[in-house]
Amino acid sequence: MGAEVRSTCPYCGVGCGVLLSADGSGGLAVRGDPAHPTNRGRLCSKGSALGETVGLEERLLAPQVHGSTATWKDALNLVATRFRKTIETHGSDSVAFYVSGQMLTEDYYVANKLMKGFIGSANIDTNSRLCMASTVAGHRRAFGTDTVPGVYDDLDEADLIVLVGSNLAWCHPILYPRIMAAREKRALRLVVIDPRRTASCEGADLHLALEPGSDVALFNALLAEVARRGAVDRDYVSAHVEGFDPALKAAQGSDPAFTGLSQETLRDFCDLWIGTEKVVTIFSQGVNQSSSGSDKVNAILNCHLATGRIGKPGMGPFSVTGQPNAMGGREVGGLANMLACHLDIENVDHRDAVRGFWNAPAMPEAPGLKAVEMFRAVADGRIKALWIIHSNPAVTLPDADTVQDAIASCPFVVVSDITAATDTARRANVLLPATAWAEKSGTVTNSDRTISRQRAALAPPGEARPDWAILAEVAQRMGFAEGFNWDSEAEIFAEYAALSGLAGTSGKDFDISNRAGLSSSDYDSMPPFRWPDGPAKSGGRFFADGGFYHPDGKARMLALAPRAPAAALTPEHPFRLNTGRLRDQWHTMTRTALSPRLSAHLPEPFVDMHPDDAARLGLAPADLLRLESPQGSAILRLRITRDVQPGHLFAPMHWTGETAPSARIDALIASVTDPVSGQPESKAAAVSAARFEAAWYGFAIATARPRPECAYWALARTDRGFRAELAGTEEIADAEDFARALFGLPDAALQMSKDMAKGRTRLAFMDGEILLAALYLDHKPVRLMRDFLAGLPGTETPWALAGTARGDMPDPGPVVCSCYAVGRNTILRAIGAEGLQSVEAIGASLSAGTNCGSCKAELAALLQQGVSRAAE
Repeated sequence: MGAEVRSTCPYCGVGCGVLLSADGSGGLAVRGDPAHPTNRGRLCSKGSALGETVGLEERLLAPQVHGSTATWKDALNLVATRFRKTIETHGSDSVAFYVSGQMLTEDYYVANKLMKGFIGSANIDTNSRLCMASTVAGHRRAFGTDTVPGVYDDLDEADLIVLVGSNLAWCHPILYPRIMAAREKRALRLVVIDPRRTASCEGADLHLALEPGSDVALFNALLAEVARRGAVDRDYVSAHVEGFDPALKAAQGSDPAFTGLSQETLRDFCDLWIGTEKVVTIFSQGVNQSSSGSDKVNAILNCHLATGRIGKPGMGPFSVTGQPNAMGGREVGGLANMLACHLDIENVDHRDAVRGFWNAPAMPEAPGLKAVEMFRAVADGRIKALWIIHSNPAVTLPDADTVQDAIASCPFVVVSDITAATDTARRANVLLPATAWAEKSGTVTNSDRTISRQRAALAPPGEARPDWAILAEVAQRMGFAEGFNWDSEAEIFAEYAALSGLAGTSGKDFDISNRAGLSSSDYDSMPPFRWPDGPAKSGGRFFADGGFYHPDGKARMLALAPRAPAAALTPEHPFRLNTGRLRDQWHTMTRTALSPRLSAHLPEPFVDMHPDDAARLGLAPADLLRLESPQGSAILRLRITRDVQPGHLFAPMHWTGETAPSARIDALIASVTDPVSGQPESKAAAVSAARFEAAWYGFAIATARPRPECAYWALARTDRGFRAELAGTEEIADAEDFARALFGLPDAALQMSKDMAKGRTRLAFMDGEILLAALYLDHKPVRLMRDFLAGLPGTETPWALAGTARGDMPDPGPVVCSCYAVGRNTILRAIGAEGLQSVEAIGASLSAGTNCGSCKAELAALLQQGVSRAAE
């Protein structure tokens, strides 16, 4: 192994430090950085498995033009020429960039400078619009700028933590154990506000399963009760807040019954929140992804402003972001409605200052098209040239089928990415191979404003190049050479830091200009730091003593009224669909699907439904379910659970045309957005649900990737190759022909068995006694020891047709602990054999739950199940 390189994790906005060691053969060892202030050496299951995601099997290694390999010179000349001619013919607003929180700040800076300063359009937006734009809007309305007031240390000092629309245990797994550790030291209380029961509820003192979209009503009720009980900080409000009276009047006129919560539950929540001074309210996608997301954010902020519980140790509102550099994108102006360094695009002084600093030929005077608007403009022909960087909008945007078609119909589409195997990349005219996270150098900003260096541990493979270098070369070829002639990331960072000085002199919060003079060596060795740079401001916090960024220096409380989700339930679409993330997967699985360990936990797309609804519809566990909305449809495996309420459904958003084409969940979501933030309402679609009537079902295992062609399939990687779930609407005429085509094995030796009475057919393809692939077919959902079978391809397995474990090879069951690859059956066996009585005992025996701890809720459920079995 080579020397360890300090870098950052490429997943969520927690911003963990990692230590990377290259093995010289393309592999990578990864461990948490104990010196990084954010994670202190800990990593979650995804971070721990990063070394499994750096292979080159699916990497894009050379430019492609219209599906053929091209030189960089030809590809970049084409991109520059097409963009320049499109602008000359149709104007600067006929082109657009759609960028990503996967980009480093330096990459973001170059893209923003090119589009806003030199092309002269604000048509640059980021996939972060889909996860935190409502928070940006709420912060700007309340504080005058997009400032996160608190820091992670507040989690250690709070006496009450409220999670609102945040499954922190799964989506930000390093922060949740920090809260649990604080609970062990003192009487910290935890409240979870979420329509469904999640892993974060396992340690909660109170779970508020409110109606979707009713957060404003809940926090209005809290604000009214704050005033009724005399808990308003009158001195703070008088000195630092405007709008208190109208906000309170609106809150008092709001109906708490809109939440669907009992009066007793509301009272318990208000007792905890009002009676605990040191309270941190953490909010995330469940708040932001709503047509009233900005109002939800401001309803939370109202309560903290009214009580003065902001900017002080252990208290304040806290937004946790979804991507590793979503905050960096906010700081650098990656959103269509912002300039760099939190400067305002509508402000003529700010525009002139940035234009002068850049010596830019043109600057837009108004915001550009936000994500959903941008792809509408692609669809209707207003956008004629589009550059997509490290994002997969054909899957992640609402009304995804329409977006996919829009991209395909656009006259000129460029995609910069690490792979050509995405739903979006397959529709591009030009593909540009970009460096991946372990090959990139630059900076990222996490959710508490800590800026960390990302450093390369691997050399770029093939012809891959950094995003900033690709953008700069295109800019040069468009005639803008003087503004884009950097030689390194350090030079870009220095320019960006210098630009931030304009924000400081303009009275804004973001100013890191004292780092503008860093040398390349200083930049290379730069340790993590949290802005505001320089002398600590209340421990790195904002607003304890006011100092807001509106012209009068005061915050704004807003008068808010609750609004129901935009998609109304109807007899045709009677279910409310909530979407979200899983513990072990990330976005559209471009990276995580490469890891067998991460793919083992929940390898198939699913939908959660309450038992009462399943009984009413005559559904059984493991049925396939078709969901339909006015926008589209999806087929998912049914999970029956009381984690969701009657009438509610939950489905994860990760699967794509590459992994499960009929499970692209955003195809069901209407393109309704928050009128202030432009963020889509991704968590409250109205859908119907009915059994998918399949003629046959199948399960497949193979050493090489199968190529299914049937109505439903879902593919997952394993240690031995691949596993796949299959189903079709038409009977298979010839099972052998079907299987050989599925596996691409026209000549392999075949074992085959048929049970005509039960409608079962099983086929295994062998190389001597080595199993190459097997297919198990039935006329109903196939019952097999799937996790055991998934480990058989490539081994001596002449008995694979049995479909069950041998006595000397016990079935581990589905993976529960991904960090240590511990299966459900293994855990249950240990509970029974060793008499384990606690989650800690399971950890001591099997290591499960002892790393990131995000599986502890599942371990607790298995413990209860195991104890119940023993009692029987």
